[in-house]
Amino acid sequence: MYRLMQPGDKPAVLALWQSQRNESEEFAKKAIEQFAGEQNVYVAEENDEIAAVVLAVPVTLQGRSGTYLYGLCGEGSLILAGLVDYLCAQQKLRGAGFTVAVPTSPEQAALLQDKGFAWAFALRCLPREVERNLWSQAEFDSVTAKKLCELRERFWPDTVQLTPERMAVVLGDLYSSGATIVSSAHGYGIYFRKEDTLYFVELQADNDRAAEVLMEAAREKEVIVEKAVITVGASQPLFLGEGTRQDYGMIRFDAEPFDVAESYMRLMLEN
Repeated sequence: MYRLMQPGDKPAVLALWQSQRNESEEFAKKAIEQFAGEQNVYVAEENDEIAAVVLAVPVTLQGRSGTYLYGLCGEGSLILAGLVDYLCAQQKLRGAGFTVAVPTSPEQAALLQDKGFAWAFALRCLPREVERNLWSQAEFDSVTAKKLCELRERFWPDTVQLTPERMAVVLGDLYSSGATIVSSAHGYGIYFRKEDTLYFVELQADNDRAAEVLMEAAREKEVIVEKAVITVGASQPLFLGEGTRQDYGMIRFDAEPFDVAESYMRLMLEN
């Protein structure tokens, strides 16, 4: 039986999440309570036990309401497939015209494809040398979740957007994992430093030079950095023609389909 999570289900849902996803109870609680909201948690029940769970996180894209399918886990591909179908049908009744997801494994990608999902939101990953430039200035860790949503809307409006409250959960997770945000009037980037390399998980700027200034400022801050590995949306104009294309997200339409060829999705609490 598929249904919404009830208050009494929560201990079993948290236990299933931890055992299936190898994440802490604290993270599971944050995902359920703050990222999705308990009213957006669907479960599959079998023999009076919670056998699978998935979160339906509200998102928008191109002014349309949709759902981010997150945290799908449980025993048995048939149960999981049924739960995906149930979530999409119930969310459509709530006004969601599409569902997006970031598969966590090839097996999950195949399951989603069987349920009508198609690949979208491709990324480009590219290496760059970072020049030394003492004159490149930027601010660090001054971007709030609300501001980040505004910046994404400014630099690439065709983006799968979370609410500021949900983006705050993502930012908290990024910061706890060691992320830094560099920003200026002309762009922003979110990166992790590992040894002598900056790994930018998101970078948006007015042009290539504005992006380079952000990287140069980050190099000055981190001191020992010499290079960067940048991930951008496949259709973003930054460093056009460079990098290796890679799959990232998927989408299923439950209302009238629309063009997502240039749409962007990233930072979906999948780090």
